[in-house]
Amino acid sequence: MVRTFTDYSNPERWLALPSSLDKKTDVFYIYPSSFRKIDKTEPDICEIDNPVMIKIAGATFNLQAAAFETAGNIFAPYYRQVDAVFCASLPVEEQNKYFAGIPKSDIFAAFDYYVKHLNGGRPFILAGHSLGSIMLKYLLAEYIKENPHVYSRMIAAYVIGYSVTEKYLSENPHLKFAEGPDDTKVIISYNTEAPEIEGVNGVLLPGAISINPITWTRDETLAEASENLGSIVTDENGKILTVKNYADARVDKTRGVVICGTVDVEKVAPGNIIFGKGIYHGYDYQFYFHNIRENAARRVKNFLSERIFSSAAAE
Repeated sequence: MVRTFTDYSNPERWLALPSSLDKKTDVFYIYPSSFRKIDKTEPDICEIDNPVMIKIAGATFNLQAAAFETAGNIFAPYYRQVDAVFCASLPVEEQNKYFAGIPKSDIFAAFDYYVKHLNGGRPFILAGHSLGSIMLKYLLAEYIKENPHVYSRMIAAYVIGYSVTEKYLSENPHLKFAEGPDDTKVIISYNTEAPEIEGVNGVLLPGAISINPITWTRDETLAEASENLGSIVTDENGKILTVKNYADARVDKTRGVVICGTVDVEKVAPGNIIFGKGIYHGYDYQFYFHNIRENAARRVKNFLSERIFSSAAAE
């Protein structure tokens, strides 16, 4: 039986809780789909302590959230999820019903607890991927809108691996998409694909907007792999390594994605049960890991500078 309430005052309900608050800013990270049923008799929505989800979420944290470890104190809640394969088999409308149910209720409860009991008034970054970014879109459109005092502390929202569209922005005029590498209180979003793909990209919506994760601009100028600050890969032992000159990036405004043309598609994204060949969904963070790290630190620095300037001007 799935519980109806998750108590986020319990430290065991958090994937990441900082042992010390040694930074002036925070990061609230939401991991992507991490639940896979190992038995067909399992429910389609997992419990908050499901061991499969906990294991996959922890591994994903090291490939994604770790990019923000120099930018802020990282908070990351566990939350109940729908089995990824089952969900991918459903029409979009049915998927959204699942997302807007238990997963959303957990994330809203976790973020509300974080704001009221853990944040302490510090500026924060929102970061997510895939399902985590769907949850961020709910937070931005509803919780952030209804709590402008919280929004005033948001440095940026990295809504990566799921589409932010023109329609979404028009429906939420309090939000704005990033235009460059330094702006704050903005959304950063992109989905990565090869020049040619097979099948349908299930996380790509009509009217999607993407920003180049190397130059942090929205034009279609190619950023060479030599401009990339560093991608990460895992070796045969699972060790995370940084590699240079690996992934380039070019915004394709027609498709609404970032095109990466320097990676070996056959080795990296030959296709699986959910995503077709050439859809680099699982590598949105890994291809541009050190660029994300540098950019998050840059936006933090700019936000704090703006806050100091505003305070001085008000005196």
